[in-house]
Amino acid sequence: MSQPEPPRDTDDAADALVAALMEIERHVSTLGWDQPARLFALVRTADLVAAEPHLADALDAEHRPADALSSIEQDTWHAGEDVVQALQEIAWPDTVEGCALAIERAFLPSDAEADIPEDPEEAARYVAEHPRRQDIRVVAGVLRSGQQQSLARLASDPGDLLGGRDLAPGLSELLSRTLR
Repeated sequence: MSQPEPPRDTDDAADALVAALMEIERHVSTLGWDQPARLFALVRTADLVAAEPHLADALDAEHRPADALSSIEQDTWHAGEDVVQALQEIAWPDTVEGCALAIERAFLPSDAEADIPEDPEEAARYVAEHPRRQDIRVVAGVLRSGQQQSLARLASDPGDLLGGRDLAPGLSELLSRTLR
């Protein structure tokens, strides 16, 4: 029987989460824009290497902090049109420390939102065709410890990476529910 892990310092957990999300964002960005939602399990790198020693070199585990997280993309997960429903069907095993989602969306400036049609199909078409539309990629992640973080990149300003705990609170809540 293994010993329970000592509680992780919340600053260390937050740093590990941000580092994992930055790796995910870099990975996803190499494939460009117009990608489907992509789901990732977050596991402690030390635990992953203990279970799969042949991954140590690929993960550069020797040079990572002790509390580092590694992401494992869930290639068989496909959200389709309803990401919320697809996330509600996920339940992670206890070996998963957290999870992350990379998703792209379009949004309009707040002064253009009043003209969005009520019908969902018409609204989607309206936003897609609007001249002031902004495309954004959000990578949100949560840990079982309660830590949450999100990163965002605008297609119109790809050099800037925005981040914050409260950047995508609704998405973070949906992801947190998958860990219960």
